[in-house]
Amino acid sequence: MYMLFSYKTDPGGPGILTVSLAKYVMNQKRPPIRVTLLRSLKLLCPACGESSIVERPFRIKARCSSCRSIFKREEGFFVGAILANIVVTELFILFIYLLSLPFFSDYDQIVLAILFVVALVFPVAFYHHSWSFWLGFDHLVETLPKDLKSHDRWG
Repeated sequence: MYMLFSYKTDPGGPGILTVSLAKYVMNQKRPPIRVTLLRSLKLLCPACGESSIVERPFRIKARCSSCRSIFKREEGFFVGAILANIVVTELFILFIYLLSLPFFSDYDQIVLAILFVVALVFPVAFYHHSWSFWLGFDHLVETLPKDLKSHDRWG
């Protein structure tokens, strides 16, 4: 969010945040949590719900083509998406394991082999959704910043 703010400096003083832009970013309307979660599930922009966040497989767009919300921000921003992917993968593996206990308790090797395959495939399949849910979470906490510099609609 701080990438959008411009600073006015006078020769002897510290930078002063431009107030009008700060009010613009903070006063953006946010959709309800349910709407944001549904948009994230559908891989749509959490701010407007009109554009997909996916450019191509394993490539997330830099910004929304409809509302200009920035998806890719500073380095380290999507560590949370990686964390979400890991946690959901582990919970999914635990769920499958606990579900298999009453039915396949005598076949530990087969269950472990299946869980190993799930541990390899699920994070890859959940990649875009982890980004989408992380963007949705960030949009609920603080609205997604807009790309105000670029005026072309399709950039």
